[in-house]
Amino acid sequence: MKVEQQKDSKQKKIVQIEDLSVSFDGMEVVKHVNIEVNSGEIVGIVGESGSGKSITSLTLMGLLSKQAQVTSGKIIVDGEVLREADRPFDERLYRRFQGSRMSMIFQEPMTSLNPTKKAGVQVDEIVRLHTDLEKEKRYEKVLETFQAVGLKDAKKVYDSYPHQLSGGMRQRVMIAMAVILHPDLIIADEPTTALDVTIQTQIVELLKDINKSEQNAMLFITHDLNLARRICHKIVVMKDGVVVEADETEKIFMHPKEAYTRNLIEAVPSRLKPRVSVKKESNAKVLTVKNLSVYYEDRSNSIFKKKEKQYAVEHVSFDVYEGESLGLVGESGCGKTSLSKAILGMQEHMSGEVSCHVSRPQMIFQDPYSSLNPSKTIGWLLMEPLRAAGILDKKCAMSKADRKAAAYDMLARVGMDEKYFHRLPSELSGGQRQRISIAQALITNPGFIIADEPVSALDVTIQAQIMELLQKLQEEMNLSYLFISHDINVVYHMCDRIMVMKDGRVIEIGETEDIFHDPKEAYTKSLLV
Repeated sequence: MKVEQQKDSKQKKIVQIEDLSVSFDGMEVVKHVNIEVNSGEIVGIVGESGSGKSITSLTLMGLLSKQAQVTSGKIIVDGEVLREADRPFDERLYRRFQGSRMSMIFQEPMTSLNPTKKAGVQVDEIVRLHTDLEKEKRYEKVLETFQAVGLKDAKKVYDSYPHQLSGGMRQRVMIAMAVILHPDLIIADEPTTALDVTIQTQIVELLKDINKSEQNAMLFITHDLNLARRICHKIVVMKDGVVVEADETEKIFMHPKEAYTRNLIEAVPSRLKPRVSVKKESNAKVLTVKNLSVYYEDRSNSIFKKKEKQYAVEHVSFDVYEGESLGLVGESGCGKTSLSKAILGMQEHMSGEVSCHVSRPQMIFQDPYSSLNPSKTIGWLLMEPLRAAGILDKKCAMSKADRKAAAYDMLARVGMDEKYFHRLPSELSGGQRQRISIAQALITNPGFIIADEPVSALDVTIQAQIMELLQKLQEEMNLSYLFISHDINVVYHMCDRIMVMKDGRVIEIGETEDIFHDPKEAYTKSLLV
């Protein structure tokens, strides 16, 4: 999987970060970092949350808040010293570089683009600020750049507002904004994280093509090691603000020198690693879905016209068996969320049949920070579902002492110490919050769980721990999962069967090994790239 780098005898150093240290309110968050990026080279900075990779890139770009201080080292771009520890931040100097000689592609274009301005106008502003081109020439240049980054209907995109474009199109607009003035340096900060897998592949190939044709330097920030391996010539591994290892990409992956790097690589889900299935052979069904459709009424028409049905899910049928994990994959808008809500009885307009043959199913959400009540203690969050279950069914009623004992027991099951019983969600790490979210879903012993992207918001090592925990609990409690994910490698490791959705329909369902090694549908093949 080696990324070929075009050899150029005129290759020069574009970025030199030398002994860089950055602190906030006296706390050092980046410590003595050294990174070089040459022309025609893509260097990846990888690491977990809090590793210092984004702070390093923001310091390079001159976008840090005033509270940040460069306490040692310097930053050199194209031979010119932009930042040095012993001199104040030079805003005028950075303004001369930003946009024209170095630019940045951000993670979420919907928050980076101005929602009140047309896409083309926003790109035009970059050209207007840094060149003397007339309005007509600028317009032509923007259209040419849109076409170059794969936006085929360039005129329509120019006149569209960000919300009128798809996620992939918005990211292409951001890339057009970054490359339109042919900068020497492009910083890409998690540029594909919010995108579906097929769009992610297209954006990665586009960035590689731009780097090869423009021979610019690219700094690629990511937590996704598989992605870094596909696009980067060299990789810098950061932990706690320190560079722990830096080398050519294949050397990092094949012969990592540091234990931390090895742990990161081993934690990454991969189809090359053997699958571990905890499924117990059973013909007992825990969920039956027959001819399920979910629709929304189109209210855009006149009140005098009949309301039209817009289908989010169409004629879907499947079963989930006792002790199995059924993976549900598909891109944004395919109907995954609408289907899961219908199973939980949260859809107003639906037809067909949903039969759950165990107690009421529960859900593990993607982001526990927003799904857990921030004002309640962990103990309350675990005891409340038991209290509610007792109100709904007197047979399930438990005393407060029994509810408390059950909460302590569930904390132990998910690997949490009883000291967390009195803590608030804000006092926990992301991985700990997800463990509590799992405990909350399992406390009523539901038998069937819908796990909606339960590891996508987590760092790779924490992701591996949560996946292992879910499999351990499945075996201990004989759980069945409907496991929703956009990460095909995670699904490969977690699921016994896989169901593929597209445009509201199930287009393929089968055993995991069959789906991966002999997919029948072209769309399924595109997801496996």
